[in-house]
Amino acid sequence: MNRKSLLFAIPTLALALSPGLLPAADAPATQAAGGADGPSLYLKKTCVACHGKDAKTPILPAYPKIAGQSADYAFNQMNDIKSGARNNGQTAAMKGVMHLVSDEEIRTLANWLATLQ
Repeated sequence: MNRKSLLFAIPTLALALSPGLLPAADAPATQAAGGADGPSLYLKKTCVACHGKDAKTPILPAYPKIAGQSADYAFNQMNDIKSGARNNGQTAAMKGVMHLVSDEEIRTLANWLATLQ
């Protein structure tokens, strides 16, 4: 399997192996205007593949635990990675995904991640 196919296979495999990924029904979830909520976007945008199903058990020690981060901090980090303002070895994996995430979806994800403990 080549490297490009592996990048697409890992998120798919992570979703298949992660039953119970979504938080409990009583957990607060923010919504984007298009109706997508934080937990759904976290799955759809493949955040789970690297940051873990609970957003605090990343697959590599160098990847950040993002659950409970300040909403504004997470929003700014994701925007900086998307725009290229933040560009280091740790951003390479996210750069390929962030172009698929709208500014509104970034805000929804950031707000939801801030609610996690």
